[in-house]
Amino acid sequence: MSDFQAPKGVPDYLPPDSAQFVGVRDGLLDSARRAGYGDIELPIFEDTALFARGVGESTDVVSKEMYTFADRGDRSVTLRPEGTAGVMRAVIEHGLDRGPLPVKLCYAGPFFRYERPQAGRYRQLQQVGVEAIGVDDPALDAEVIAIADAGFRSLGLDGFRLEITSLGDDTCRPQYRELLQDFLFKLDLDEDTRRRAEINPLRVLDDKRPKVREMTADAPVMLDHLSDAAKQHFDTVLAHLDALGVPYVINPRMVRGLDYYTKTTFEFVHDGLGAQSGIGGGGRYDGLMQQLGGKDLSGIGFGLGVDRTMLALKAEGKSVGGTARVDVFAVPLGEQAKITLAVLAARLRAAGVRVDLAYGDRGIKGAMRAADRSGASLALVAGDRDIEAGTIGVKNLATGDQVDVAADGLLAEVLSRLNRA
Repeated sequence: MSDFQAPKGVPDYLPPDSAQFVGVRDGLLDSARRAGYGDIELPIFEDTALFARGVGESTDVVSKEMYTFADRGDRSVTLRPEGTAGVMRAVIEHGLDRGPLPVKLCYAGPFFRYERPQAGRYRQLQQVGVEAIGVDDPALDAEVIAIADAGFRSLGLDGFRLEITSLGDDTCRPQYRELLQDFLFKLDLDEDTRRRAEINPLRVLDDKRPKVREMTADAPVMLDHLSDAAKQHFDTVLAHLDALGVPYVINPRMVRGLDYYTKTTFEFVHDGLGAQSGIGGGGRYDGLMQQLGGKDLSGIGFGLGVDRTMLALKAEGKSVGGTARVDVFAVPLGEQAKITLAVLAARLRAAGVRVDLAYGDRGIKGAMRAADRSGASLALVAGDRDIEAGTIGVKNLATGDQVDVAADGLLAEVLSRLNRA
């Protein structure tokens, strides 16, 4: 046993499972890139105040889950718990908001939240996200949601559902806040929950404890108190989703875990994951950019869990990503053969073929076992005498058939066989 292990709640992804991880991440990103979203790479850590102001100090993310520490300059920095605030900071800092709108960006990587580790809920979680900033258009809301839906479906996932609601706008949220607080303050709430109701009463509706959920079952919901403009916006989003063929379920009680959401809010859930059923979600965050010191521009985005999506695929008995690490496995039997096959392997790799080599001067039996384990479809077998004769054996690992091919025609022969396969 090693003296060291991965930190608690931080998963490792190793071959062959890592192929599934890469397949899920790239599949989710591909649907965004095909819609014109450009890649952005974000810092792993940021100024703590960015998340406190952007995500909301009343949220569990900020109050309980952030990895915050002082750096060597005694500055308070935090490992990023989510992506939107960092994207907005980058857009403001680099002036992307002064160019063509909307600014459409996508990203992927690890995010960090200190919480009790369990299946699909990690302290280092992997996400894919998109942000569309600068245009308040219901059609853009629908596009963002449709991209997420298409990403899941491109992986073969079909046992999920989209839940959607509206959290209103600045003209109706203040009145609804008072209405909800009037309801909550009449309940027998514990001290922490009552404090939460004072800061952000919507957070109470997100409480997962059965007792609290029972007490708030008859609480007023935002969807019944939308302004005319917010209702029209929501209805238009739904009309676009209908036209795009994206199925959804309206969930009036849905509350996302971040304070910046307004208007359209949504979540993708998969019941095959048990209590932690969310596999992704997002919403509109009008006002966030101005709150972070930028222009008063609207935005909408999502974050999709790569770890959660992998678990959802497993629950459906499905997988993505290739299992074979290589297409061709080279077996040199002698020093001159090793040099020649290494050069041929480099030429094949340059032509886009995945090639591995048997290292360590192992015997023919051990080398061929390694070839079988590699998942390759072809093996190149040669000893020093074969190299002197100018031939290399090409073996079909599925059938066991082997033929000698002239060394100068090997590249064409291998490419032809792989194309036929």
